[in-house]
Amino acid sequence: MGSTTLISSIPQYVSAEEHRNIIGSTPTSFNDIPPVLRHKEDNVRVMLDPPLHTFTEQDCANGTLFVIESALVFMSSTGVGFQVPYPAITLHAIARPESGPSIYCQLDELAREPGAAESPENNEASDMRELSIIPSNPTSLESIFEAMSLCASLHPDPDASDDDDLDEAFMDESAFETFTGEEGEELSEVGRAALEHLESIIDDPYHPGENGVNGAGEDVESEDDGGH
Repeated sequence: MGSTTLISSIPQYVSAEEHRNIIGSTPTSFNDIPPVLRHKEDNVRVMLDPPLHTFTEQDCANGTLFVIESALVFMSSTGVGFQVPYPAITLHAIARPESGPSIYCQLDELAREPGAAESPENNEASDMRELSIIPSNPTSLESIFEAMSLCASLHPDPDASDDDDLDEAFMDESAFETFTGEEGEELSEVGRAALEHLESIIDDPYHPGENGVNGAGEDVESEDDGGH
């Protein structure tokens, strides 16, 4: 099963102003309040690798992106769409390859929202899927990125626990060993290629000129003419 779910209608949501008004009126149940829409972007194109079964290139060509607190949603102009729960988005970043700027995401297709039904369209999904979100207006990338970061922060890892945090905080440094490649140990060819790819495209926005991953959200830059 996969975490990316095909949909035929946009999930219910409210604007931030509507949410404030609902809260101010003291509703009988806060659980019934729809999630807040943090950003909406029209004229968006998406790319999925591997492709989502039955979601065609025509479906990917143009649509609207909804950054809702409950899920990231893309609704195509063809009338079909998909949604991704935030725990399944293991990485989201602003990418600036030669082909044009986008929001680059890595999706964990083994993740799924608690209680969600299995989607037959996604039975053969791979463990990881790449999603590129390409708005026609590149200046909206920062707003999309910030909205996604906010929504992701509302969905912490359900597998994490306080005990795990304490264990990590008091872990003996001697438990770690530096990888030296000795005794026949080395990264596989695939591992080296993956590491080189990430180092080449990911740029730390807080330390310009220094490549490196700094959490779930990053600013991604492509290499200049293959230089390092």
